[in-house]
Amino acid sequence: MTRPPNSNRFNEAMELLIANGFSEIGQALTILFDTAMLVERERYLKAGHYERTEDREGYANGFKKKTIKTRVGALSLSVPQTRDGQFYPQSLEKGIRSERALKLALAEMYVNGVSTRKVARITEEMCGFEVSSQEVSRASALLDEELQSWRTRGLGCFPYVYLDARYEKVRQGGHVLDAAVLIAVGVDELGVRHILGVSVKLSEHEVHWRDFLKSLQARGLHGMLLFTSDAHSGLRAALRAVFPSVPWQRCQFHLQQNAQSYVPKQEWKTEVARDIRHIFTAATLAEAQRLLGLAIERWKEKAPQLTSWMEQNIPEGLTTFQFPEEHRKKLRTSNVVERINKEIKRRTRVACIFANEASCLRLVTAIVLEISDDWGSGRRCLPLASP
Repeated sequence: MTRPPNSNRFNEAMELLIANGFSEIGQALTILFDTAMLVERERYLKAGHYERTEDREGYANGFKKKTIKTRVGALSLSVPQTRDGQFYPQSLEKGIRSERALKLALAEMYVNGVSTRKVARITEEMCGFEVSSQEVSRASALLDEELQSWRTRGLGCFPYVYLDARYEKVRQGGHVLDAAVLIAVGVDELGVRHILGVSVKLSEHEVHWRDFLKSLQARGLHGMLLFTSDAHSGLRAALRAVFPSVPWQRCQFHLQQNAQSYVPKQEWKTEVARDIRHIFTAATLAEAQRLLGLAIERWKEKAPQLTSWMEQNIPEGLTTFQFPEEHRKKLRTSNVVERINKEIKRRTRVACIFANEASCLRLVTAIVLEISDDWGSGRRCLPLASP
């Protein structure tokens, strides 16, 4: 299916609205979406329709039909294609937020055990179109299938992996318990970050972490050069059991926070934080070790518990010095996962207490999958360099 872009499409949409008011807004939006996507494709190819230019970076390849539901009804769009198959219009991605809202609404209501009839009313209010109880039930099943497929997809080579956990309230046997939500983020060989997996369980921490790491391994995760995480004892034990030969970097942000508990006077905390920061930002490992020795000497009389803690713990935050200088800043903390956790907290606050582990996993997966989609541009978070 092909058709030439029309430079007057925008005017056509405006004329429809002027002549018919909002009764034709669906058709007008279809025209505007189609036009925006065509403009995006031209920018992607760096050439207009039938334009001959040395700057061209590919060729158009017709259109693919796609129907999306919106507040003004279903829109039948013509999504532009390219021969390399790599183009996907962001204007369309932004335009289907109603579909995403519907999926999350289904998940949020579903985890609270709300009847499909009530969900139908809520989604109608949220999304502006009617959804039957049968459609809600089917969509819930499809959502579970989609999320499970994403959680079990194959992985590959990820030199750098970040691990972290957060906790959600879950009902079990008439009690409200804390369920651990485990998340892994990896950086591939091109320096692009990906969410590798998520898991939710009410179990012993080490057992849960070990099962989670083994599942990543079974899905093909390999080539790890460094794990970065907090010093959770269960996580450390699981890493030693599953990936004993891979170096571990203790999150420097958490180390800074932990250090403050050992500073006996409030007025010393800023100075201690500065000393530790200088250690972490040193140019070389030898310089970092020298600064650590100076800090221990400086504080051993005034804060002996602090210096004892520093001797035992600060070296765990220096593993990153084994890696390229241009990578260290991104490797020394697990902040990339912390930001994901903040978004999960913001969204799961709606549910408050989950009906069970499965319902918690469903909504958390939906959230991280949406974050993963937003990361899908392939933008590098690390420069290319050989460790």
